Amino acid sequence: MNAGFSSGSETKGKLLAVLDACSLHNSVSDPPSANVFSLTVWLLSLTVLSPRFLLQVCREYLKDTNMLFVGGMMVAIAVEHWNLHKRIALRVLLIIGVRPALLIMGFMSVTAFLSMWISNTASTAMMIPIAQAVLEQLHKSEQDTSSVGHVAESINKAFELQEVPDKSDASQETQKQDNRHVLTVEEEEKLKDVKQLEEKHLTFCKGMSLSVCYSASIGGIATLTGTTPNLVLKGQMDQLFPTNNNVVNFASWFMFAFPTMLLLLAISWIWLQIMFLGFDFRKNFGCEGNASMKAKQKMAYRVIKDEHKKLGPMRFAEIAVTVLFFLLVVLWFTRDPGFIPGWATNVFNKNGESYVTDATVVIFISLLMFLIPSEIPTCLCHNRAQQAPQQDSTRQIPVLPALLDWTTVTQKMPWNIVILLGGGFALAKGSEESGLSEWLGSKLTPLQNISSPAIALLLCLLVATFTECTSNAATTTLFLPILASMAQAICLNPLYVMLPCTLSSSLAFMLPVATPPNAIAFSYGQLKVTDMAKAGCVLNLLGVLTIMLAINTWGYPLFDLNHFPVWANSTSAASCK
Repeated sequence: MNAGFSSGSETKGKLLAVLDACSLHNSVSDPPSANVFSLTVWLLSLTVLSPRFLLQVCREYLKDTNMLFVGGMMVAIAVEHWNLHKRIALRVLLIIGVRPALLIMGFMSVTAFLSMWISNTASTAMMIPIAQAVLEQLHKSEQDTSSVGHVAESINKAFELQEVPDKSDASQETQKQDNRHVLTVEEEEKLKDVKQLEEKHLTFCKGMSLSVCYSASIGGIATLTGTTPNLVLKGQMDQLFPTNNNVVNFASWFMFAFPTMLLLLAISWIWLQIMFLGFDFRKNFGCEGNASMKAKQKMAYRVIKDEHKKLGPMRFAEIAVTVLFFLLVVLWFTRDPGFIPGWATNVFNKNGESYVTDATVVIFISLLMFLIPSEIPTCLCHNRAQQAPQQDSTRQIPVLPALLDWTTVTQKMPWNIVILLGGGFALAKGSEESGLSEWLGSKLTPLQNISSPAIALLLCLLVATFTECTSNAATTTLFLPILASMAQAICLNPLYVMLPCTLSSSLAFMLPVATPPNAIAFSYGQLKVTDMAKAGCVLNLLGVLTIMLAINTWGYPLFDLNHFPVWANSTSAASCK
């Protein structure tokens, strides 16, 4: 025991000596490399000098929220691995149709639905190529129709020229010059039509690309596992307010965020339709389509149908993943609905405390995917009877692959987000223990002089602006602990500011670097930064207003926002009621 302590003291002495040397070196010359080296040694010394510090940090990486994210991503990976998301997308597009306004609505609704369950980046990366293929087919059919029309016009002109009566040589020479002039005008008109056709196609492509990437960000807010900021809120609530009675769970979040998502999706659809298709709604919905327009729509519909046929009939693996997915959703909703006792109320419950969370359910379903085979097991007796008898030692039993394997998970799992979540929780814990969050919150107490809706509106605008320059996960990790302390200081329900600010962090619509879906849409080369900024600026404002409407209407009874909750009481908020 003494030897261990002496060894530890020697290590501490050596590290302190290195730190002194680094600080002395930096005082003389302070290059960037020396600063990085000094910071690295400083962090290593903290780890060695305080094992308890290391243990506390590691705990933040294994919280219930992290397990919920990992389990949700494994289910999403299984859906992507068996192409189930593509089958759903193409089937919905076949049902909705290919008229311009309905086509945008179809892609937006499918992308938003997929983003509720899989990552926003994956849903955008899958839907953008499908949209591009459909638009290219539409453009090709328009070009064919336009060329046929020009050929018909030239034939009519030729007939008209043949019917002209004979004249003198001078008049014939003049007519030839006029004919050459007419042909030149026709060529100019043809070039003008082609240019207008290209501009129309480019504008439609811009609107379609933006509709897909925007709907991916919007759809992610509908479920607790849809995007990282939602999980950050869940983790911060459980960490900052341990006795919150699980007020934010999958069911309560869905009842609040899903109507908000639908409303914001409809508003964004109308705005993009006005901006890129114009105000002629009858034409946008295909009510005034002529024969060429109908032929063009049929060709685009055929492209989607051919892509759907390539998938073939549903395999056993797709059916199994679908059943497990619906089972997961049902278990999530019925675990603790809130208005009635859930199945977890009496199962795995001790002393009134349930040991089953949303993470427990999703980890259970994901483990089943590692066990259930991807093909229907068949009896081997028939094959054995046909084969010559062999020794028992040489017989091999075929092993069927499972629905999910660890190799696929490690390749597609976004481990950087898992580390980001854990680091954010560790940062919030450090801010809480050091008193930094409480100090920053106290500096915002002058906000109590204005009304609560005005506070929420200002904070939502601040977060929506901030998230254009940083990742939405980093934005919520930075702001939520400060907002929670501020709400406690001014005796305001913390959820009244934390919920809308979390949703506002997903309103990254203005810049290509704001979020990965925007970058994917921008990478196809049809969009300019100005196009995204014009559409995104208005949509940001509409999104903030939609979130304010949600939190001040159906958000109040869902989370009891009229009262300051007991679980938010602290020494600094002891007088709050």
